[in-house]
Amino acid sequence: MDHLTPLERDLDDDLPMPKADGAWARWVFAFVKHPRRLLERVHDTLNKNGILVIHDYMDYSTWRVAPRSEEIEDFVRIVMESWRADGGEPDIGLDIPDWLRELDFEIKTLTPLIDVVPASNFVWLWPSAFLRVGAHRLSELGRITSEKAKAVERAFEACETRPGTLMITPAVLEIIAVRR
Repeated sequence: MDHLTPLERDLDDDLPMPKADGAWARWVFAFVKHPRRLLERVHDTLNKNGILVIHDYMDYSTWRVAPRSEEIEDFVRIVMESWRADGGEPDIGLDIPDWLRELDFEIKTLTPLIDVVPASNFVWLWPSAFLRVGAHRLSELGRITSEKAKAVERAFEACETRPGTLMITPAVLEIIAVRR
């Protein structure tokens, strides 16, 4: 019987990985220090004709609200700076297609994913949770003051209660590729 076996790994380490017929990565490559090297390891792990599905950010700065909020846009900018300072890349989806071609993957589809939703939509929940946790985390890391974190949270609360406010999510690129 076929089954899935979850494995917990530090993806920046060169840990052995089992052979597989498929792999899926959602919001992974943006957060590792060596994304190209990780992609090489995924290539080596996949069997011939193995399918790789990647969902990763290609333009994180699209995350905003409408009407605009200066506090939210500033928060997004600081998040992007903090990821880059730690070795991540919030727009990594722009690099992945070229790497896949270099590694002899056949790219089947490239699909942009972005949502524009009101606060009543379920999709609103994950950016909302990230913003609340993220503002406090940036304060703990010394990237913003606690006062600024509270101002971001207040601005977001105003967005949630203002009728007609829309959330535009960070642009994600869905990539479906096959190992040759």
